[in-house]
Amino acid sequence: MNIDDLKWQSRGLGGYPPVLVDLLVEQGHVELLVRAASRGAWSCARAAARELGKMAEFERALSVLEPFVEVGWEPARWAAADIMLQAGRVQQALDWGRPDDTDLASEPVCRNFAELLVKAGQVDEAIAVLTPHLDRGWLLSTLVELTEGQNRDELVLELLAPKAERARTARGEERWNLDASNAQDLQAQVLERAGRVDEAVRVLRADIAAGHFLVQNTLTAYAELCQRNGHMDELCELGIGEHSHVGLPYYARALEDRGQADEAETLLRRFIAADEWDRFRWPLIELLGRQGRIAEAVEVGRPTFDHHDACLLESVIHLLSEAGRFDDALAILDERDAEYIDEHPSWFHTNRIGLLGEAGRYEEALAYAKTLPADVYGLTSSTAWILEQSGRVDEALGLLRADADVEAWEVAALLIKHGRAEEAMDSMPSIADLRAASRWG
Repeated sequence: MNIDDLKWQSRGLGGYPPVLVDLLVEQGHVELLVRAASRGAWSCARAAARELGKMAEFERALSVLEPFVEVGWEPARWAAADIMLQAGRVQQALDWGRPDDTDLASEPVCRNFAELLVKAGQVDEAIAVLTPHLDRGWLLSTLVELTEGQNRDELVLELLAPKAERARTARGEERWNLDASNAQDLQAQVLERAGRVDEAVRVLRADIAAGHFLVQNTLTAYAELCQRNGHMDELCELGIGEHSHVGLPYYARALEDRGQADEAETLLRRFIAADEWDRFRWPLIELLGRQGRIAEAVEVGRPTFDHHDACLLESVIHLLSEAGRFDDALAILDERDAEYIDEHPSWFHTNRIGLLGEAGRYEEALAYAKTLPADVYGLTSSTAWILEQSGRVDEALGLLRADADVEAWEVAALLIKHGRAEEAMDSMPSIADLRAASRWG
């Protein structure tokens, strides 16, 4: 085990990706996770420690993490501190995680330590740790996140106020790269959770009316705030005004939720007719879908199906699939011309195989797969899924194993799903071999 291998695992989800680890957790294979951890699989070590902690096996959880801590892997250090907290060893956890003065200059370290402090009930110290870094938008979000429900809203608002004021003036001063451009949104969020909803609405409304904001997220935050709290007049103003591209979907949904779906539909259709960018078709498709008017929803999306931008083909296919209308989704796919298929070969072919499988047309799917070039990306995995769905698991495994481009975890995942977890984990190569075989090594 070494830091480079651990960085590779973390950076590209290499080795044992979340889908594989989650399968092991879901089936209760803690011992197999521990075994994989002993081979240097960090994702398995983290999951094993978490599951052992839930079972109050704290010493064993720490022993799983210990080799990773010893090589200097910071995520393991924080995971170990969290286990100590669960074990009630609060001071030991804080001593273990407490950074020195040099490390306090590191933003990720401060974030992790602040989270540990909040879990230990030391909220004011956590705020103090974060305060020097609040010009960074992600740490400003961390401050708001970690203090929720901690009875510190007034203090947080004091810290947010100068940051929000700076964001208000950024556009006028052409400071487009201001990092904490989310300060106004966060200020409104804290006002809302402190019970000062009207103030939050009033402040953001004034900022938006005056153009005193920097990013579109501020418009979104205002729309969501108004929708959550039933401020329909303000939401209408946003929805049909100059910022309709953001506000109208929220206003239409709010109308629908109040039993005014016809009004929402009429409004969306009016804006669609006047909009050259097709920005309002998807909210109408969703509305029609919720009403079971699937065929009408498809027709709303159809004009975009051959667009390079704002294409809703994939979204409509997904809508039809969720409604169980796989044959209809296939019919839309089959309307694509040869030029479209040439431009999107892997997406088209693997989706067609998948839809045939969802429709239960397994033999047709397999026959179609055989007509395709072998280098279609995802073809082997898609075909193996069809074989699995039709009960031919060993054939699926054989197909995956025969393809050098298929990653080892895919074979392991299929084995685990079919009750062969021991075999799956025994067949996984070492981390070094996985990295050597990876395209992202």
